[in-house]
Amino acid sequence: MKVSIYTDGAARGNPDGPGGYGVVLEYVDPKGELHVKELSGGYVRTTNNRMELMAVIRGLEALNRPCEVELFSDSQYVVNAFNQHWIEGWIKKGWKRGKNEPVKNTDLWKRLLEAKKPHQVNFNWVKGHDGHPQNERCDTLATTAADGNELQVDPGV
Repeated sequence: MKVSIYTDGAARGNPDGPGGYGVVLEYVDPKGELHVKELSGGYVRTTNNRMELMAVIRGLEALNRPCEVELFSDSQYVVNAFNQHWIEGWIKKGWKRGKNEPVKNTDLWKRLLEAKKPHQVNFNWVKGHDGHPQNERCDTLATTAADGNELQVDPGV
């Protein structure tokens, strides 16, 4: 099954302000009918990078069977971690980077890797705030969640 997942994260007063994520999942069934599902959530205190990661995680976790996924994100942090193979280096170095510094957000990177396991995922970068309809919708979902009244606590911050 082929699925497109569009993701975005947002944080107000990054770092350590309220934040949110937005996800749009699209699937065209065998009859040619488009199915769309939207997900979002907000956190009291978080960072933009954590919300970008959470958007990808929630999108992948929403899939109920192995899929071929085209994932679209405006986060070079997320996309390059896979396309530039940064994550492989981090794992080899025991979640260290560069000058033996710890990789930030390892809790979410590990959760993302687990969520990604059953799927074939191709990561695509899209320019944010550039009129891409699904990216704009994800941004609206993320910022609305960040500004909402039902914010959760981000255990990683």
